[in-house]
Formats: sequence, C-alpha cells, structure tokens
Amino acid sequence: MPLSPSSSAQAAREVVAQRLRDLRKSAGLTVTELASRCNWHHAKTSRIENARTAPTATDIRLWCRACELPGQAEDLITQSLHAESMYTEWRTQVRAGLKALQDSEPRLFKDTELFRIYSSTLVPGLLQTEGYAAGILSISARFRDLPIDDSAEAAHARVARSRIIHEPGHRFVFVVEEDALRHQICGTEEMAAQLGFLLTAGALPQVSLGIIPMNAAARAQWPRETFHVYDDTLVSVELISARVKITQPSEITLYLRAFEQLRAHAVYGAQARALIVKAIDALR
Repeated sequence: MPLSPSSSAQAAREVVAQRLRDLRKSAGLTVTELASRCNWHHAKTSRIENARTAPTATDIRLWCRACELPGQAEDLITQSLHAESMYTEWRTQVRAGLKALQDSEPRLFKDTELFRIYSSTLVPGLLQTEGYAAGILSISARFRDLPIDDSAEAAHARVARSRIIHEPGHRFVFVVEEDALRHQICGTEEMAAQLGFLLTAGALPQVSLGIIPMNAAARAQWPRETFHVYDDTLVSVELISARVKITQPSEITLYLRAFEQLRAHAVYGAQARALIVKAIDALR
C-alpha cells in the first residue's frame, strides 16, 4: 500500500532536521545555547529539529556557524531546498495562471519514455479533449478564486501538450476507474466528445487504456488518489492543496506495485470500449 502522498516530502525534511540536530549535538550545544548564538527563540530550534518548520538558507548558515561548521551550510541548504520543492502548493503554482501551469516542466514529458497514469475520478489529462479540459480547469479557477480565469487558454495548452501521445519514443499505460467516465464536469456535448475521443485514443498502438469496472470483484486495491509515474524515477500525486513529487526509490516501488494491482482489475480492448459506449449512452 503506498505511503501517504506527502510522506516523501516530509521524510526529506526530517533528514535535514536530523542532520542539523546532529551538528548541534556534535558541537556540544543545548537547544537554548544554539538559539542564543543564532539570536532566536529556543522554540524555533525545536521546531526546526522536529521538522515542523523548514529552515531558510539564512537559518542554516547561522546554525552551522553556531556549531563552528560553516562548511556544512551549502550542502544542507541544497538538501533543504530539494525537500521543499517536493511539496509544491497549488497556490504557488497557479500564481501565473492556469495556462502557465500547463506549460511547466516541458522536459519531463519529452524525456519520459514510459508514462503510467492511474485516475480514479477524471479522464487523464493526456487523453482530455479541449471542451472537457476547459470544464475541469474552469472549476479549478473558481475553486481557487483566481483573479484571472484563463481556463480556456489553459485547456488549449493542455491539449497541445497532449499531442505527445502521437510522438515516437513514448508509451502510455492508462488505468481509469469506470466512475471517471460518469462524472459530468462539462456540457453533455463536450462530455460525449470526450468519451468518443477515448474510443479513438485507446486504439493507438502506443496507448494501453484499461478501465476498472464499477462492479470489479475482490479488489486487491481500492480506488486511490490520482497519480502519474514517469519511467521509474518520479511519481507525481495531485492533492487538493498541493502536488507531491516522490523520488524516493522505495516509495516509487510501492506506487508501481499499486499500479500493477490496479491494472490487473481493468478490462481492455472490446470490454473497455463497451464501458465507454455505455457511458455515452447514459448521456442521452
């Protein structure tokens, strides 16, 4: 069973916190003594050492100077920045608008050979039509109270990015819960067009589209949070408040295990197409 989506980020923070604690103890300083040398309250030292507060670059430099080990600072700063980058709040990511978010990390898509994507609630982004994507992004813009709703432009950018499924050198394995075909987050015509596109995209030779029926029996995995696996090096998990990037090999292994178990529950080919057609018929 995969760990909590934020566990990799928290684990990385705790590694930094432990290293700072070890420096203090090696220097023979108490929590209060280190705080005094850094000119802050001792409670701040405790919060940093218990990974409740992320230290700034200045905090780390002062800490290392207090321990008379200034040479340790830059390495710890780099490690701390990496830990914080794993957990990126959506409010930070969407600051420049939803369209800018679609255009982020272009190298990740270009460099990935095998995409493994599980979605429990929505049609995956790489298989979305513009009308369906606009519905999702419009909901997101309203929910986050964005000052500018650029969901239409963002939907266009998302579809443009999705053209990668037609480019050579990539393979795509999608596992989608049947429920995702039934959540109508756009107009009926747009929803029908989206489901129709799935019939076409699922037939591409580089695409494997599996759908887990709602009545799948004796499941080894219950529906999970939506996650994307890029080769064997990165898992991206989308939460309401943030996107978590998981790079720890042991956790990636757990997500891959969960993915394979979920994939085993899915149906493919004619059976998958029958479920899509059934969802289309339900719109009428």
